[in-house]
Amino acid sequence: MIAVYPGSFDPITNGHLDIIRRSAALCDRLIVGLLVNPQKKSMFTAPERLRHLELATKGMGNVEVKFSSGLLADFARENGAAAIIRGLRGNAIPDYEFQTALGIREVSGVETLFMFSRPEYIYMSSTMVKEVIFGGGSIENMVPPIIIPEICRKMKVD
Repeated sequence: MIAVYPGSFDPITNGHLDIIRRSAALCDRLIVGLLVNPQKKSMFTAPERLRHLELATKGMGNVEVKFSSGLLADFARENGAAAIIRGLRGNAIPDYEFQTALGIREVSGVETLFMFSRPEYIYMSSTMVKEVIFGGGSIENMVPPIIIPEICRKMKVD
């Protein structure tokens, strides 16, 4: 089975990476899709986020990173995906996730599978990582170590 794990990954967190690892173990091929939402203001450019994803997933044999500026349903269909993986941090599926999953299935026939975060990642989000960075805190336990130097360069932090 081919699955897609989409996101903006601004930046990728250890929570994202955990979902990637667990999803990759369940499918033949996992495509991590960097999808750009023009309505979101990003801290990192799309090429920077793509590089972070490639660094963080390097060596994961059945994981591929791809970029898309289009609709998730189209991206999934174009890549032959049978499923879209969505990570959930809370204990319930938010209405927008539920509605999006139903809409994607209706438009493309691709199912959405929800995977709950491990307890240690429930609080973690890219927004929180950015807040910690801007507040001068440590992000060592929040993001893959391989991208910390890139984040520090971007933020001009030592």
